[in-house]
Formats: sequence, C-alpha cells, structure tokens
Amino acid sequence: MALEIVRIPVLSDNYVWLVHEPDSGETMVVDPAVADPVLSEAESRGWRITQIWNTHWHPDHTGGNEAIKAATGCVITGPAAEFERIPTLDVQVTGGDEVRLGSCTAVVMAVPAHTAGHIAFHFAAERAVFVGDTLFPMGCGRLFEGTAEQMFDNMARLGALPPETQVYCAHEYTQSNGRYALVAEPDNIALVTRMTAVDAARARGEATVPTTIGLERETNPFMRAGSVAQLAERRAAKDGFRG
Repeated sequence: MALEIVRIPVLSDNYVWLVHEPDSGETMVVDPAVADPVLSEAESRGWRITQIWNTHWHPDHTGGNEAIKAATGCVITGPAAEFERIPTLDVQVTGGDEVRLGSCTAVVMAVPAHTAGHIAFHFAAERAVFVGDTLFPMGCGRLFEGTAEQMFDNMARLGALPPETQVYCAHEYTQSNGRYALVAEPDNIALVTRMTAVDAARARGEATVPTTIGLERETNPFMRAGSVAQLAERRAAKDGFRG
C-alpha cells in the first residue's frame, strides 16, 4: 500500500484516521472529531496536514475541522448534500467523483442512510475504504436520516469490493456489535470464532479496526441480510439490544 494510515483514538470511542502519501508528502485527516490529538500526531511524525475529508456532518466527525484548518491551511472536502451543515467545507463532492491524495486516487461512494448525504472514500488501488459511520465490524450505522433500503444497498455495494479491502470506520463498536450479531446468527461459526478474538483483544485494550470486506461478508449480520426487510428487522433489534 502506498498510503501510511494511522489510527488516532479520541473522545470515548471515536477513531480519526491520519493518512500520509509519502511520495508527495501530503497528509489527509478523515473525520477529525477534535483537533489537538490530530495535530500532535502529525507533528510527531513530521507530516504536514494538507487535507481533511469528511464522510458526514455529525459533530464527532467534523468538530476538529476549524482548528486544524486554522493551524495548517488545509483544504476540507465533504459531501455536497451536507454543505449547509459543514460550514468549514471548501470542496463539495458527490457519488462518483474522484478525490486525490498525492498520487493516490479515491472514488467517492454515496452511502446515505446514517445521514442523508453520507459518503465513503474508496482507494481501489490501495485496497482501502473509509466508511465513516456506514459499515462497522459486525455492524452498520443507525438509520438516523435514511432508510433500510438505502442501507441494504450500501451493504451490497461495499460487500462487492475485493475481500482484502481494508475498512476504516470511525468508532470502536465491535464488541457490542458482535454481541448482537451472535443473537442474530447464533450458528455462524466464523462469527463465534471472531468474537472470541475480539473479546481477547478488547481485554488487552487493543483496537479491533480496521476490518476487511471479506471478514464482514462472513460475520456481519447486516451485510449478510438477505433482504431489505431482514436488514430493517435486524437494525431495529440492534437499536434496542442491551446484551
């Protein structure tokens, strides 16, 4: 992979991604909830932040925009459909657009459902996709501004990416997602095996992301839903799940 990707844990369970393209020296931030830890991490590595990419408008994904831009002069790219809710946005993009970080190109995927204008950034050559709050290990985003039909389509399109594609999401939700997944698919041996590893990793204080598309195909009850109705049923059940 031509990209160097660093996970920065912030707030209670957020992950901000710092993405460096060494040939050009460009560095991009995905969904900065806050600024200071991101600026500190970049400084410690000698990286100069040139861009921010936002997947959606929620404050825990955009809260660091203004301060990082003030400190670095970076350009902020995000969903055109949410322009009015991201006042720091410089560049508006929609599904099918291309964005560049140095020599690396990402295609913008429209993945509405969690928010109405949610997008993802897919680096095909680098086998990486930044999905915000759309896809999680063994989970998917809540349907705050969209429909089960939209999320079902999102799962199908993300699930069609190459299985080795690394999935970079924005929260550490894996353990709680997995507990529900075991209820949804109790006979899924791959899922049982995965949760054993997840529980052990979390007990050691380790992160469980990124994941891969292949692993989600095997263990994610939302990506594995056979119909819109089944996804909707599972999403409603997960919303009320307290296991």
